[in-house]
Amino acid sequence: MKILVLGDVMGASGRKALKKNLSKIIEEYEINFSVINGENAADDGKGITKKIAEDFFLDGIDVITSGNHIWDKEETTNYIEKENRLLRPANLAEGSPGKGFGIFFSKDKKYKIGVINLMGNVFMRKTEDVFKIAKDISKKIILKKNVDFSVVDFHGEITSEKMAIGHFFDGHSTCVVGTHTHVPTADTRILEKGTAYQTDIGMCGDYNSVIGMNKENSLKKFFKEKDAIKHFPSLGDGTLSGVIVEADVKTGLATKVSRFIKGGTLSK
Repeated sequence: MKILVLGDVMGASGRKALKKNLSKIIEEYEINFSVINGENAADDGKGITKKIAEDFFLDGIDVITSGNHIWDKEETTNYIEKENRLLRPANLAEGSPGKGFGIFFSKDKKYKIGVINLMGNVFMRKTEDVFKIAKDISKKIILKKNVDFSVVDFHGEITSEKMAIGHFFDGHSTCVVGTHTHVPTADTRILEKGTAYQTDIGMCGDYNSVIGMNKENSLKKFFKEKDAIKHFPSLGDGTLSGVIVEADVKTGLATKVSRFIKGGTLSK
């Protein structure tokens, strides 16, 4: 079993790189299931639209996760109620539209894969206690009981929360990956009980930027120059960044995890 998990798609640059490369990647690496974080996929880098989500599904993505920008496009609140493959963080306020986790099928329909979307509590929008919610969900998505494999996307700012969640799910999930900071970390590994882990898998977008935003304008904002304008995504050649996890069909746990970086300035 091979699972591809890609980081936050950042605006048009990330979407273009995905459309150009995803089908080839799925074929070349024999990917059985793919997840991408789409919360920055809109043209302004904030939110996702129905059209963008449906294009991702057509490109070969099986599930889209998200984070703190999930409600930045008004249409999403209605669309997410109808489209189970688009997830929002499970620890948003009770009663929020959509779902924070679900069970899906692999591309060949042979295996069930649980996908859990969580968001950190520190330096993020106000949410329910992520560790309490994670514990509750762990009793509903159970490896080798009601799912064959499972993926956790933890969308958070600080490394300690991400690492703690990784250890909490160790042995109970195929992989735990972090998103949100847009910079891939160098700690890709399999934890001691068999769960693949990386603190942040980076972004899909132009790395000749400031976390995906135009670098010239970002510098102006940091220097508080008067002609600085609202942040907007950089539109250069995009990099796809994430991980490929290979997992044992019998246990559902990882046997190998590799950082995946393709295209753009980051892979040169």
